[in-house]
Amino acid sequence: MPILLCFGYGYVARHLAERLATRGWQIRGTTRSAEKLVRMAGPGRQGWLFERGRPLPAEALAGVTHVLVSIPPDESGDPVLDRHGEDLRRLAGLAWIGWLGTTGVYGDRGGGWVDELTPLEPTTARTDRRARAEAAWLASGLPVHLFRLAGIYGPGRNALRQLLDGNARCIVKPGQVFSRIHVDDIAATLEASMARPNPGRIYNVCDDEPAPPQDVVTFAAELLGVPPPPAEPFETAELSPMARSFYRDNRRVRNARIKEELGVRLAYPSYREGLRALLPVEAAARR
Repeated sequence: MPILLCFGYGYVARHLAERLATRGWQIRGTTRSAEKLVRMAGPGRQGWLFERGRPLPAEALAGVTHVLVSIPPDESGDPVLDRHGEDLRRLAGLAWIGWLGTTGVYGDRGGGWVDELTPLEPTTARTDRRARAEAAWLASGLPVHLFRLAGIYGPGRNALRQLLDGNARCIVKPGQVFSRIHVDDIAATLEASMARPNPGRIYNVCDDEPAPPQDVVTFAAELLGVPPPPAEPFETAELSPMARSFYRDNRRVRNARIKEELGVRLAYPSYREGLRALLPVEAAARR
């Protein structure tokens, strides 16, 4: 029976685990929170606390066949590779490692297109750490597959929810676009890679339509039948340094490789299909 160990049992890992658990997989995961650790327990599931200063016990790694890494690198490097790289190399049955990164490593392209062969030009310390961690994993000799994810949305994490919670904003920066991806399509891509492992391969994971962020919010408002928030020019909008940093880069991301090599057919090829499908989910959550 395959065993998936998720370093970081977060939003994407949970959705992948739910898919695989229905197929009989055993699921193991890590968190830094004792409270979250309690919530992870269940049939076919085990959890452990993990961070750089708290490595996993041997039992957590025993028999693992697949590994998903969604813990971001820190200033010292990648904590999973640093603390458990040798342990992973000793796993005789390890067939696949998926490392979740970001399309942010491509940097700013002035709205131009990028693919997996585009040289990396990270523009922030955060994305530079990601690029360095990618290189370390590729040089590790482990069966790693790199997934550069666009902006993630899905249940509880989307423009509909932001509008319903009163947190949505229409920040307008002329010419700015973002690529995005529904969490279900991420999980489907990861599962497709597990079925067709190709260690060392890099995949962009995004939908077909990069779009201005204000268009997404406006469409969500139309679905809800409410007026969209007023437009706010980016130059004068009050944004946190983190939020403002996302607007530093402007690019369109190609996804042909996941379709041609992995046979992925996106359930949500644009934000429109994704938000339409999420509408009843978010409406029900508000009742």
